[in-house]
Amino acid sequence: MAEQAYISRSSDSVRMFDSDLVESLSRVHPATPFVIYLPFIAGSLYLAFSRMQLSAFSVAELFVFGLGIWTLLEYIIHRYVFHYEPSSRLGKQLHFVVHGVHHDYPNDAKRLVMPPAVSIPLAIVFYGLFFLAFRSAAPAIWAGFAAGYVCYDGVHYAIHHLPMKKGILNRLKQHHLRHHFHDDHVGYGVSSPFWDYVFRTNRK
Repeated sequence: MAEQAYISRSSDSVRMFDSDLVESLSRVHPATPFVIYLPFIAGSLYLAFSRMQLSAFSVAELFVFGLGIWTLLEYIIHRYVFHYEPSSRLGKQLHFVVHGVHHDYPNDAKRLVMPPAVSIPLAIVFYGLFFLAFRSAAPAIWAGFAAGYVCYDGVHYAIHHLPMKKGILNRLKQHHLRHHFHDDHVGYGVSSPFWDYVFRTNRK
């Protein structure tokens, strides 16, 4: 990681790594998750219907279950991993790379989604966990889980770069921007504020 922060105020960005290769891998186009995961989501749903021979209702039910798992995981990771406050120098550097850079440079359009080098191994791990726990239901559950992740990345990008002036999208935008600019100990849900209400972290 670069010892010095190389700041470009015009692009609201910062260089994080000395290596040009690693630095380039840390910057991801916001459409990347859609390009990578939508075909796999469709394939998982097809697998659930054709190979696992689940009914449409069962697939829909398991899909929603997977989506719910994602929203809870999103909340837990954001609250307890991204906002963990390390005391060591190495811990602080790692925290900056993982999430601190986003709070310091929230409008950096190419650091709003998880790099595929991280998200793909995690997607494989979670599919394996779902298979171990749910066997034939795993493809439909994983499809909902992955769809939740893609929605999270899409909503997160839209919050920071699109108007979202009315309705539920505006409420999501205000919910997240309160987290950024008012109190980062509230509003951990990005794609949904549901768990913030459950755990009373909507506002203080």
